[in-house]
Amino acid sequence: MAVSNVFLGLVNNVRTFITAISQSAGVADANKIVSTDSTGKLHVSLMPTGVQVEAISVPTSEVLSAGDFVNLYDVSGTLTARKADASNGRAARGFVLAAVTSGMATVYQEGLNTAVSGLSNGVNVYLGAAGAATATAPSYVSGQIYQELGYTTSTAAIFFQYSSPIPFQ
Repeated sequence: MAVSNVFLGLVNNVRTFITAISQSAGVADANKIVSTDSTGKLHVSLMPTGVQVEAISVPTSEVLSAGDFVNLYDVSGTLTARKADASNGRAARGFVLAAVTSGMATVYQEGLNTAVSGLSNGVNVYLGAAGAATATAPSYVSGQIYQELGYTTSTAAIFFQYSSPIPFQ
């Protein structure tokens, strides 16, 4: 029988199998062995105070695809996500890693967007149309915006950090 994340340790001087945890419930999990998740990363609950994922959960007003850059806007007092779009002035405020057909979306406000593909390494990326990023700097078109989203760290990742959009007049 194969068992993963089990280690042999000493508890009160008795050899004991110890199972590693992948998430923390707080002080009750103090001094336990930890393991990474299926992506090879530690869960945010294992991080010290002050280290957190810069993400919010908000309703969507349209279908979002994994990797879309999103605009956040007010709908009757509720912050709501929709696709960012340079052609109509909807600045990118974050991105989604999972597709959402309706309901709530987790919007990451900075960091690596790993739900993209077909990129060139080490290039700046800009907001395009309908939630997409492009390596081509936008041309001047009145009514549109120029917004640098960040840069590629591989052919399948964009490091996003919010920058204020510049409107073309």
